[in-house]
Amino acid sequence: MKLLLANANTTAAITALCAEAARAAAAPGTEVIPATPRFGPAVIATRAENIIAGHALLSLVAEHAGQVDAVVLAVSHDTALEAARQLMPCPVVGMTEAACLLACTQGARFGLVTFGGVETYRERIAQHGLAGRCASLVGVDATPQEAVRDRAAVEAKVLRGITHAATEGADSVILGGAALAGMAARLQDASPVPLLDGIACAVTLAESLVRLRLPKPRLGSFAAPQGRESVGLDAPLAAMLRGFT
Repeated sequence: MKLLLANANTTAAITALCAEAARAAAAPGTEVIPATPRFGPAVIATRAENIIAGHALLSLVAEHAGQVDAVVLAVSHDTALEAARQLMPCPVVGMTEAACLLACTQGARFGLVTFGGVETYRERIAQHGLAGRCASLVGVDATPQEAVRDRAAVEAKVLRGITHAATEGADSVILGGAALAGMAARLQDASPVPLLDGIACAVTLAESLVRLRLPKPRLGSFAAPQGRESVGLDAPLAAMLRGFT
């Protein structure tokens, strides 16, 4: 099984971090193919950057259409998830989407701890239809770059955020952010509740979807585009809009 791990920002160190977590979670025989966009923001922190990154991510996944069995979006905003799911001929799973869905199996309500602001996560969880299952959203005063440079200090802050989420009623806590990939395993023993790593959840869910062999819809809003014209797009993405893969 070939699994494309598609980062949506241009920071190669975050791609490498996610790839390490993905390979640790993958079943034997699953090949993880990490990929970083060739353009776009270094780190996604604003709505504008998220839209720009969406274009970059769609161009990236289009290059791999027909060559992989599934795609995991290694971006905690689930950037361009619905568009990638419509375009690609294989399953596409967002890391926060997967973590939220699996968190629902661990108790009545879950929490999410991330870097910085939480409002875009609140909106995304609502889009996934799970706002009523979310007990707590905690923003930690740290950045993805700091997580790469000073892991121990950032992990201490994240653990305090996890404990706070648990006191607000979270039966499990998602670590929301590609730069937090792999941190759940290191913090689990010190955490009062189960921790969910978005990359590990997405890899596991993507593998399950490949095994289920569900067909792509031929009707509805997630059916593949046909006959759509465009100007200035990368050739693979333009071809997918025309319905040629």
